[in-house]
Amino acid sequence: MEISATHLHRVRFVCAALATTALGVAVFGGGTASASAVKVPAGAVAQSGTIRYCSDISSPPLEFYKNGTTATGSDVDLGDALASAMGLKPVWVNTAFSGIIPALQAGHCDAIMSQLFDKPARRKVVNFVDYMNSSEAVLVAANNPKHISGISNLCGDAVAAETGTTITDFLSAQSKKCTKAGKASISVHTFLRDADALEQLALGHVDAYGTTLETGAYDISKSGHHFKFAGSTFGQIPTGIATNKSNSALHTAIAKAFAVVRRNGTYKRVFAKWGLTADLLK
Repeated sequence: MEISATHLHRVRFVCAALATTALGVAVFGGGTASASAVKVPAGAVAQSGTIRYCSDISSPPLEFYKNGTTATGSDVDLGDALASAMGLKPVWVNTAFSGIIPALQAGHCDAIMSQLFDKPARRKVVNFVDYMNSSEAVLVAANNPKHISGISNLCGDAVAAETGTTITDFLSAQSKKCTKAGKASISVHTFLRDADALEQLALGHVDAYGTTLETGAYDISKSGHHFKFAGSTFGQIPTGIATNKSNSALHTAIAKAFAVVRRNGTYKRVFAKWGLTADLLK
């Protein structure tokens, strides 16, 4: 049978469109291409066919709202891809970080994906599937009027941070060192949202702002470089997806799904998209 040039062009166009769609599924999850990769036992999630992630959606580039309504970021892309590998629909539940583990324990979600550091104290109450590394940082105004050079140089200064975050522990420990050395303590001001803490620095109400390296780098780039890092980053620690201790089935399924997205390259592509390749697990 003779095939016309027009027909051949249409066939090529359809094939190209299908290939593009397949690539989108492979990179960011969704669809059914990887839905059967990992089987999730009945009862492992509260709502059949759905995984609900608790996340403080105020910490770009990991999780934030695009256009005020759509959750986006590296955690969201990766979480969606993991859901796809498990054949589940992802739902993102915006949750204040200070109460995020209690929210998981109360059944408000099935898992936490919100740059939650894998620390010994937390391992006593939740299980972790580690998926990245993260570090802490101190930000100051670009002109740095107090000449702050890092966390050890904050004695007597006011610092903003998000409630319940690891940076507040570092600031508390450093404040004790200040007073032990006969210097003024650090005045730590905490806020429910990371964005609110940053705003305090922008308004000049505090001298510095403590957050993660990832969030700090994003804030600097998006502010037109009105802020900068003060000194070196510190406190690198693995970050994980948390599930309840009693839900070993979901923990195992997430671990298997993470192995899938690492093997098929989705993991690296997501982190490259958001400029976070330095945080990849080795």
